Amino acid sequence: MYFSPTYNATPFVFASGEARPAEYWTREEGVGHFSEWSKATKLAFLSDWVQGKAEEWTIVMGNEGGDLDSMAAALTWAYHVSHSTLHHPQPRKAIALLQTPLDALDLRPENKVALDNSKMSSGHRDLLTIDELPAHPKEIAKKIKGIVLVDHPLPLSVWNDARILGIIDHHADRGVAPHASPRIFEQVASCTTLVARQMLDELEAIPTPPDGPGEYHMPHELLELILDAIAIDSDGLNRKKSSAADADVSRRILARSNWHNESLAEVMDRLDKELGKAKRDLSHLSVRDLLRRDWKGDVVRTTDESTPDIHLGFASTPVSLDDQILRTPKQTITSWFKVERRWTAEIRADVSLCLNKYKVGKRKVREIVLTVRSDHRIDERQADSLFNAISAALAERFALERHPKMNHGDGVKGRQMVWTHKEGAAGRKVVRPIVEDAVKRWVSP
Repeated sequence: MYFSPTYNATPFVFASGEARPAEYWTREEGVGHFSEWSKATKLAFLSDWVQGKAEEWTIVMGNEGGDLDSMAAALTWAYHVSHSTLHHPQPRKAIALLQTPLDALDLRPENKVALDNSKMSSGHRDLLTIDELPAHPKEIAKKIKGIVLVDHPLPLSVWNDARILGIIDHHADRGVAPHASPRIFEQVASCTTLVARQMLDELEAIPTPPDGPGEYHMPHELLELILDAIAIDSDGLNRKKSSAADADVSRRILARSNWHNESLAEVMDRLDKELGKAKRDLSHLSVRDLLRRDWKGDVVRTTDESTPDIHLGFASTPVSLDDQILRTPKQTITSWFKVERRWTAEIRADVSLCLNKYKVGKRKVREIVLTVRSDHRIDERQADSLFNAISAALAERFALERHPKMNHGDGVKGRQMVWTHKEGAAGRKVVRPIVEDAVKRWVSP
């Protein structure tokens, strides 16, 4: 979760306290039906909060990494929940929340391309981001109807007081909210696949007149956003990476889209190439932007009652540390750690890991950068102990090699270390549980 000193956005004021421009809600940027709905929903949510009607709202949220899958899944389910109940005695109000700040959305170039293609606002005024909330998430959690998690197996700690109404995810089931409905966990390339399948199944089950209202309008911009998310996560429905469900749902969505006269293979290959090219174009990003671009973190509760809880975060980048160092002011590893330190101070993280993945020829290389701070929840002695505990857990699992750049000191004294290893498939999904378990079991000296 990004640290923010203020959460007080209103229909007339940004969270910073700056007044919104007079044309903020009326200016025509996004030109599609989907953009119009999304902007109107954002205005209605902020207005209802001011009027004390928060209990009428369901917030649909993906994970804080903010990738295209999380964004598309959240927007799709929020649209479905609100439209599928329009003819009910008490229609449900639902809004998608992107758990990233507004200024971080374009750090993923593929997101920008997908939103542009879906005719969304260039200024993102039609999206609700974490820094556009009208109050702190802890306060909102207690007042809204509830939350639905997509691409996310459990809520961030700030949302713990919210009722979990549904979960749709393609990660491992963490056992949260057993009575949520829907509650779907399935291994597929894209969580958007599961969300779209559930949406289509429910949409097609709505009785037709005179027995019911029939299907609601499904904007082509949303259908194309769904295909974007599935295409990039499945490498264009590559058989080695995708499932039968990814292909089946893509086929059903394509049949409803403006691309229905094209073949599924052609469409998914085109989208994968377009979005993949954008996703790889990160040469313009600074080190701070690379760290923010795909950051996932939260407070981890330790099992020992006398041991403080720890704010732990993970950045994931496709850029080598050597390349990142060249983007720092002095082009040294010390300069890199200074950038990292300013970033983790901003979000008040105690432990941060930067996981880099890149290729040397055909060989995949992984890097793990570990830093432990002593100026938030723990002191110097505790930080040394925690650094050693995490280092030992990683060394037990991986054949770690010290990075050549770590020649300015032994790393342990400053609680900064960089390792490389050769397990190409061991990304954040593998490393994070190891580190979280070490933090949970750590006992403060």
